[in-house]
Amino acid sequence: MLFYCLSYANFKISNRKNLIKFILNNKEINTDKPSASLLLDFIRYHRHLMGTKIGCREGDCGACTVLIGDLKNGELQYRSFTSCLTPLGNIHGKHVVTIEGINMDDLNPIQQRMADASATQCGFCTPGFVMSLAGFCLSDKEATQQNAVAAIDGNICRCTGYKSIERAAGKVAELMQQKGDQEVLEFVTENQVFPGYFTGIKERLQKLSLQLNGELDKQDSSMQFAGGGTDLYVQKPEELKEASVHFLYNKDVLKGIRKTGNKCFIGPSATVTDLQESEIIQKYFPNFNKQVKLISSTPIRNMATIAGNFINASPIGDFTIFFLALDATLVLSDGSEMRELPLRQLYKGYKTLDKRAEEFIEQIWFELPGEQTLFNFEKVSKRTHLDIASVNTAIQLTVISGTITEANISAGGVGPIPKFLEQTSEFLRGRAVTEEVITEAIDRAQKEISPISDARGTAGYKRLLLGQLIKAHFITLFPEIAVEKLLLSHNIYDD
Repeated sequence: MLFYCLSYANFKISNRKNLIKFILNNKEINTDKPSASLLLDFIRYHRHLMGTKIGCREGDCGACTVLIGDLKNGELQYRSFTSCLTPLGNIHGKHVVTIEGINMDDLNPIQQRMADASATQCGFCTPGFVMSLAGFCLSDKEATQQNAVAAIDGNICRCTGYKSIERAAGKVAELMQQKGDQEVLEFVTENQVFPGYFTGIKERLQKLSLQLNGELDKQDSSMQFAGGGTDLYVQKPEELKEASVHFLYNKDVLKGIRKTGNKCFIGPSATVTDLQESEIIQKYFPNFNKQVKLISSTPIRNMATIAGNFINASPIGDFTIFFLALDATLVLSDGSEMRELPLRQLYKGYKTLDKRAEEFIEQIWFELPGEQTLFNFEKVSKRTHLDIASVNTAIQLTVISGTITEANISAGGVGPIPKFLEQTSEFLRGRAVTEEVITEAIDRAQKEISPISDARGTAGYKRLLLGQLIKAHFITLFPEIAVEKLLLSHNIYDD
């Protein structure tokens, strides 16, 4: 399952069409297909490129993986996307690469290494793996086997057992180690990893960008807002295909991460990958990369926007829980007027928001943690990684001379809304960090939550999980705590 989405409102059906322009492999495309229709369907049914496979249609399996190239600060950047969740409106003015777009007369080096390692059996998933590894080759990641394997974390194979694929990924990393200081596109085209036409894509996108000049930005009152769609298209794909949608994903004014004074400002269309690549986030949250591995896969992180996670209002939205603990504030706009709203006040009930239909998130901000402020995020799901949470939780504590002066703790999967544990946070303030205080905090948290039994676990199990994850927060942030004693202290919570 997916972990967060990029939706903003209910959608209306409209016959209004815009001309969408992009480059598909080496061909320029102009189409009047609905902007909310899916890239996967366009690739297969309208361009008859059958190498991009239909698998789960939920962004889980990676069989439909493509690369999307875009100009960022004047430089061409490629990222892997799951085309089954990518609306055409989000590829306007970009370069879409399918498996056919990197095919040559013979196997390219990525394909050859997959074959040499016996990393394919039935072959259905193979194009997706190849495209994810192609994305690794075009990235600025260090050419290590670990990073190559991380690039395929959104791809599933039911045949091989993965070890042969991991060996193939290692061989691809060895190939890219030969690049040295050479520019990546120059290296991959000279060594026939990619076809030579890639060297001209940057200039072609620059010309296309000048031609577009905001053509798809036209909006009327019937249109609704959407971001990347990673959960939205799982929930209601048929409804969306003909919907009238105003896409916010590509708007540069809604992107970016900046620091002003002691505050961090995040554009609502910033993706999880944007956070990973931000020097600000890396500086103030040194464990961010470790924590984000618990949240979705590389392609979904490339697509998913932070504001979409908030507005989707899932009770287990990972980044909603993350930013609740940071006490984030939203700047909402209807195009003419703006208002600020603490994130913790956004949720009024299940999927019910303190937001008008015409409003969208224009900005997100929070105060950056100081030297004495600690932060942690924890999550448990059926699969260790890349799965929807059974329970997730985040905590931020400011500790001065052994006393907690500020505390924010949040939890998901334990009620109808993403929950800020107000009473538990208040209890922790002014107290020392002791085993007794932690145990009492867990008991306080149990009184604030109302989990239900569902496919992700019984209510009692979720209560137990939250207690254990609160312990994990303190064990991580205060390693001097008597861990054995804390772990042995527990309560059994009935359904």
